[in-house]
Amino acid sequence: MVDKIFEKSIKKQFEFDEDVASVFDDMLNRSVPYYKQTQELTIKFALNYLNKNDVVYDLGCSTASTLIELGKHSKYDLKLIGIDNSSAMLARASKKCKAFGIDIELRNDDLLNTSYENAKLIISNYTLQFIRPLQREKLIQKIYNSLDKDGIFIFSEKVISSNKTLNKQCIDIYYDFKKQQGYSEYEISQKREALENVLIPYTEEENKKMILDAGFSHCETIFKWVNFATFIAIK
Repeated sequence: MVDKIFEKSIKKQFEFDEDVASVFDDMLNRSVPYYKQTQELTIKFALNYLNKNDVVYDLGCSTASTLIELGKHSKYDLKLIGIDNSSAMLARASKKCKAFGIDIELRNDDLLNTSYENAKLIISNYTLQFIRPLQREKLIQKIYNSLDKDGIFIFSEKVISSNKTLNKQCIDIYYDFKKQQGYSEYEISQKREALENVLIPYTEEENKKMILDAGFSHCETIFKWVNFATFIAIK
């Protein structure tokens, strides 16, 4: 379905409810620059590290697109686990998994409360930014502790610039991108208002510091477009 959620006046904060779940794949492709390309990049990097029966988590898996693509491209059988706290998202994820014939364990749970077994890979696509800063640092520590000694964490985030002028320019360029995808200025302003105090982005440097402070040996930016970035962290 085509994303038309913000054509009408929104009177609540953004949430991943049934309305959003029903158009989420279209929303991602039209709202996140180079989403498909960064997803492909995530999978290509991931395949360098994965072996038979390795455990992979996707935190905030939404409709499970990334895990499905990983399952399709891996030459090994993997234990794929998607976690999300939106039942609407997971219902759609379940249907997609069956349609593609990919075996994925889907958990409806809070990322901080659920237990993780030792994993080779943990993925988080535009999820951390929705977690409050203090809780975000706790989650990163939990991710680090849950990874095997040679495990990796691949995550994508919306980022901000510490330079106010550059940050404003980045936002303007991003809004131009959204207009090119068919969103009106009204839709853009409605979504911006709905996301206020819900989506809290860090700078690129803050993201890397948070990762290194948790104990990771290295954190590299492997893709960046204006105010969107993808990172790989090595334990």
